Amino acid sequence: MKHSFLFLAAFALAAVFSPSVTAQTTRVLSPDGLTYLDVKLADGRLTYSAGYRTIVKAKKKGVAPDTIDVPMLLNSPLGVYTNVADFSKDLTLVEAVRHEGTIKHSYHLRQGKQSEINREENSFALVLTTPQRRNGGVLMTVQFSVFNNNIAYRYRFLQGGETGSIVVTGEASGFRLPIDATAFICPQSDPMIGWKRTKPSYEEGYIWDEPINTRSNYGHGWTFPCLFHEGDKGWLLISETGVSSNYCGSHLSDATPDGLFTIAFPMEGENNGFGSTGAQLGLGNCKTNCNDDVTGFTPWRTITFGSSLKPIVETTITWDVVEPLYEPTIDYKGSRNTWSWILWQDASINYDDQVKFIDLAATLGWEGCLIDGGWYEHISREGMEKLFDYCKQKGVRPWVWYNSNGGWNDAPQCARQCMHNSIVRKKEMKWLHDHGVAGIKVDFFAGDKQETMRLYEGLLSDANDYGIQVICHGCTLPRGWERMYPNYCSSEAVLASENLYFSQGFCEMEARHACLHPFVRNTTGSMEYGGTVLQKRLHREPDKGNTRRTSDVFELATAIAFQSCGQNFALTPRNLTEQPKFEIDFMKQVPTTWDETRFIDGYPGKYIVMARRHAEQWYLIAMNAENEAKTLTLEPGVLSGFSAEKAVLLTDGTDGQTPQQSRLILDKKGRLTVTLQPQCAAVIY
Repeated sequence: MKHSFLFLAAFALAAVFSPSVTAQTTRVLSPDGLTYLDVKLADGRLTYSAGYRTIVKAKKKGVAPDTIDVPMLLNSPLGVYTNVADFSKDLTLVEAVRHEGTIKHSYHLRQGKQSEINREENSFALVLTTPQRRNGGVLMTVQFSVFNNNIAYRYRFLQGGETGSIVVTGEASGFRLPIDATAFICPQSDPMIGWKRTKPSYEEGYIWDEPINTRSNYGHGWTFPCLFHEGDKGWLLISETGVSSNYCGSHLSDATPDGLFTIAFPMEGENNGFGSTGAQLGLGNCKTNCNDDVTGFTPWRTITFGSSLKPIVETTITWDVVEPLYEPTIDYKGSRNTWSWILWQDASINYDDQVKFIDLAATLGWEGCLIDGGWYEHISREGMEKLFDYCKQKGVRPWVWYNSNGGWNDAPQCARQCMHNSIVRKKEMKWLHDHGVAGIKVDFFAGDKQETMRLYEGLLSDANDYGIQVICHGCTLPRGWERMYPNYCSSEAVLASENLYFSQGFCEMEARHACLHPFVRNTTGSMEYGGTVLQKRLHREPDKGNTRRTSDVFELATAIAFQSCGQNFALTPRNLTEQPKFEIDFMKQVPTTWDETRFIDGYPGKYIVMARRHAEQWYLIAMNAENEAKTLTLEPGVLSGFSAEKAVLLTDGTDGQTPQQSRLILDKKGRLTVTLQPQCAAVIY
């Protein structure tokens, strides 16, 4: 079922305004009855709170068990600031609408943590107005969707008079947490700083388990998604989804002293100062709009919580509440790509070196090879066409790097001025399509303004017309895009593997970051990290460059831990002879799309145990980022997808330096015990 709520538009336009209500609270429960949402309208202001309920057994026989509320999100404000009215105060209730029965969602997700998704929600909406004369009869609907362990809400503005459009200048939407909670969050940077003025690009460092009122590095708040630990009560994740060309992207402000985060809009300087920091919205009116099911809506604000990290790692709320915006023109597939630039850098963007990496892809049986920035100058279009022909001979699909730039930063790499508007973009994409190119990687975007969101959507839509997949780099977080845009592949939006080459300090922190991303960055969107480095020295030459601190098996495990349907791995031709054969055999068959994901154990930045399934094949990883060895015992239920006779166990040996392949050796109770040395891992498949 779509979340259009068209019946609300029809109802609201004919509604008779009810008297103001001094205080009114409505509770909505999830389908399993264990997640609650309380919505309150008092003195003209709308607030909400949420949490989960635990079942307490009765002390006496024959007495039904009771439930206890565990609050995770405290009394938090709702509302939107617009050019026609302040919809955060002086609100009057027009009508409350509760959807009869549970809404069922069943859909297929080509690329994500799960392929066949079935979810249920209970839905509730409020239609509100303000007394201001200048609001032109505009009505605001707040729609709430309550899933098991997940809550989402958004606003819709309905045309009730002559006003057909509004400008949203900000939101009162907030998230109040207990002041003793801690945070795993990443700061929003200043605009137009960093290399060639390319920030913000969601590539800052996280704070780890720090107080929620810690001030962000730049004073602009925190990028989505944001993970919080509320001690014994559990964990909470906040993000947003459904951001398209109709709105801007947002982030969280710094917290107030009493623990309130609010939605923060883009900064004036983003996109080289061009474009509004707010959003323009056409108003919903089902009688006149040809696309009324997408008109007048803001993005969804999403909240995931529970007593453990399992609901956080396994959540699909990002995709549950959005819909595809167009149909795929072809049956897009996952792709494993070789990539010379990550270790051989700019000098490798030449014809001969690219042939080496096309050959490597063919040897590994991988689908693609990414040709990175600089090809326009150093290979030329004619040379690229020869490479495309060579790819075809080898059964490898090429991917090509582009600079998104039209004038929003100073990044010089070519090809430039090819993706910034539809006219030049379509011409370029026809050339790519005619030469069998599978996808493009587009870099150096410009922040979160609505102008930039229009660029993302136009680029993705145009690429789909030519059957081309899109990876975004130097960019914002994807917000439901795996489902909204069928040819979308992944986005960087993280401190990615290129920093291993640039900084030894980043190498020292690699394991810690790797054991953080499944709990934060990868929970809500595909991550274009570009990892699985098997060389010990990060350079083209064997005795130069930074030194990798993680073990080989740890690197293999990241291929499972980091979810993206298009993986640009960091293998080089040397790996074919320098690594044990079983490591290369693993990389030859590792998939990039998943049918199921299960969280088993872990703590952000310390260790992670998780499993993913592709078709009938399960993969289980255990990764240790701490400075001490960690012994884990995997119970029979965790190992149920594996045959002791057929499954393969990869470990780093007792010294953490000697990768080994063996069969599973279970104890009498069917359990497996593994000891992981620091920055080491185990993989079962």
